[in-house]
Amino acid sequence: MTGGYLGRLGVEGTLTTVPLPDAGGMPAMITSGPDGAQWLTLNAENAVGRLDPHGHRIDTHPLPTGGAGPVGIAADRDVVWFAEFLAGRVGRISPDGAIEEWDLPDRASKPHAVAPDGAGGCWATLWGSGELAYLDATGGCTVTALGPAAAPHGLAVVGSDVWVALESCAVVRVGPA
Repeated sequence: MTGGYLGRLGVEGTLTTVPLPDAGGMPAMITSGPDGAQWLTLNAENAVGRLDPHGHRIDTHPLPTGGAGPVGIAADRDVVWFAEFLAGRVGRISPDGAIEEWDLPDRASKPHAVAPDGAGGCWATLWGSGELAYLDATGGCTVTALGPAAAPHGLAVVGSDVWVALESCAVVRVGPA
């Protein structure tokens, strides 16, 4: 997070690096985007970055909400979703750089991980409130309580099931509604 570059380790063990536009940007997570590029959250820079498909340059897209602290990031077929940990928001960015953000019901919920559902919506773990949120394609939000000590972190969508990794070393499966 503090190295000032993004690295790629090839299968043969070769490390290739690309310098970050801001060496103190603190990349948190990375995902492959719908456009063939790599997308990453730049926590300290309050931005989402895009490494071009050839791996030569990282462009940054500042978030409209100051001090958002983006962390989790995951791509769907058309957009890249991200969690704004410090702002209590979830957002998405299209390959052309258009950003949309949505407030969560509890702005202190500290969204951490995101996982698109494949149908235009996105799930998010709410680390600070022990909940799981679902945002539909228009930003409508439904929240499910996992328990006050749950501290949900990791997240995966498999078919119609949502799997949530909790800080307590447990995994929870949330089935279809």
